[in-house]
Amino acid sequence: MNTGTGKPARILLLPGDGIGVEVIREARKVLEAAARLFGLSLEFHEGLIGGAAYEATGKPLPDETLEEALASDAVLMGAVGGPKWDGLPPALRPEAGLLAIRKGMGVFANLRPVKVFPALVHASSLRPEVVAGVDVLILRELTGGLYFGEPKGRFPAGAAAGGERAVDTLAYTRREIERIVRLGFELARSRRRQLASVDKANILATSQLWREVVNEVAREFPDVEVRHFYVDNAAMQLIRNPRQFDVIVTENMFGDILSDEAAELSGSLGMLPSASLGEPGRPGLYEPVHGSAPDIAGQGKANPLAAILTAALLLRYSLNRPDHGAATGGEAVSGPATAAAAVERAVERVLAEGARTADLARAGEPVISTAEMGDRVVAALEAEG
Repeated sequence: MNTGTGKPARILLLPGDGIGVEVIREARKVLEAAARLFGLSLEFHEGLIGGAAYEATGKPLPDETLEEALASDAVLMGAVGGPKWDGLPPALRPEAGLLAIRKGMGVFANLRPVKVFPALVHASSLRPEVVAGVDVLILRELTGGLYFGEPKGRFPAGAAAGGERAVDTLAYTRREIERIVRLGFELARSRRRQLASVDKANILATSQLWREVVNEVAREFPDVEVRHFYVDNAAMQLIRNPRQFDVIVTENMFGDILSDEAAELSGSLGMLPSASLGEPGRPGLYEPVHGSAPDIAGQGKANPLAAILTAALLLRYSLNRPDHGAATGGEAVSGPATAAAAVERAVERVLAEGARTADLARAGEPVISTAEMGDRVVAALEAEG
């Protein structure tokens, strides 16, 4: 789809496994509608990752998938994994493909917005007065820490040494910390100017360095309020009083845990999008927070809203450039940013009208399918346009 006003934005779709195939189908449907309405030029390609890639190629991340990702403007991924592949060696499991593409693309910052839509304040197991109005952005460092540190593995040992030994290494450099922290301050400055840094500085050397770097970078952002939280207290406060948070910045494993905990605020993992970004000019990787849910795959029960909201992040962060869409003469593009906001409003509208997939429905409420939810978002988007 080329409007004739700029080169097409190249988007690589990686449906992956389980419900990933279904939710990415709906996200593409919404992106195509946004392109029609806002004069965007999009070009879609599809590739393999995860268990599907292993079945076809023997690798969870084929070389050609990474090459295509690096040649794209953005990558939109579904989900990977499932019990079918649990018995594989770690390097061949679907999750290894996910870690490898993050590393290969150099996406070091994972943005996970957690916003509670007014129509869903009763979907959370927390009281409505606790979750109403929650709008938190969790910024997770993505390419360092325990998930990537070396040495890593399981090692045999004699009985006198306690038997087999397993090792994971937690390591961070000053540069790795500084780049994610600086992005956290920049994002906070564009929101409510509050930054919560989460660490375990009373125990971990990496966290002590983390806190030092946060305090150093804070001097460059005197207009942003900084608070430090130990991770255990942050986990408690996120449930006790989530509205106190604006932007949360933290390391890889802490961010993984806290962002999944935050899903309970919205009522479902099926509502949480994410964007993984690297250095300026590099493609972003976009994926809903939920997993592959193989128990409901292929049944039309999956909630596509996380994938659709993820597509909105793709429009906002990767396509808002002067060589895409309807911009001319080197002017900044407003189309993708406008389209992103319109998609988010369309989601809010269909929820306000009562559309519910099974994960969102309360007892007695009607349930619609994955495809019908996607159709309703498209209809709401078109009605606005």
